[in-house]
Amino acid sequence: MRVVAIITARGGSKRIPRKNIRDFMGRPMIDYAIRAALGSRIFEEVMVSTDSEEIAAASKQSGAEVPFMRSGSASSDLATTADAICEVLENYRKLGKSFDGFCCIYPCVPLLSADILSDAFGRFASSGCDSLVPVVKYSHPIQRAFELGKDGFIKYREPKFRNSRTQDLPPAYHDAGMFYFSKVKPFLETKSLVSEKTIPYEMGEERVQDIDTPDDWSMAELKYKMIYNA
Repeated sequence: MRVVAIITARGGSKRIPRKNIRDFMGRPMIDYAIRAALGSRIFEEVMVSTDSEEIAAASKQSGAEVPFMRSGSASSDLATTADAICEVLENYRKLGKSFDGFCCIYPCVPLLSADILSDAFGRFASSGCDSLVPVVKYSHPIQRAFELGKDGFIKYREPKFRNSRTQDLPPAYHDAGMFYFSKVKPFLETKSLVSEKTIPYEMGEERVQDIDTPDDWSMAELKYKMIYNA
């Protein structure tokens, strides 16, 4: 299976300025995603889709390809990850290149490793699925979640589970927000990374961290130090 790694790295981060190339533990943040992809040795090409010349230069320095820049329409605040992927695949088609599958990797994933990508790809390629999504188990059953009413009082979202024992409730999972494997054909048909033939790749909480705020950044540093004894 010929697979391309697509690292989506739009410029203009507002909450953490220059987030994708800001120094993280001595390296530009995006360098971790690029090195994990290159180190997995499973991709025909590792490319970065960006609208920023600064990110493009840093990506090339880390060993990624930037064969074309992302358009304004695929870089707007309303553009989705799927929009960016579709544009990448179309631009490759115009260059005469095609792939059987792709792995969309987000740029702020310093806890991602080449071994994780390689293992996930093995499951993706051998399962007969259309796509694979890394997931994390909720630490507490979401069936017993509270919500805040208009009156200011909390209430169970699903009252029928109020007396259920937590150990009797099936686990639920959420998207780890790190990477997505997908076959090209079904993706282009649905424009979705999750379909009826998507399999999970379960990850531990220690490997997963959203990085949207300064506190998130600090937590990612703590997890990195814990994992790598840095």
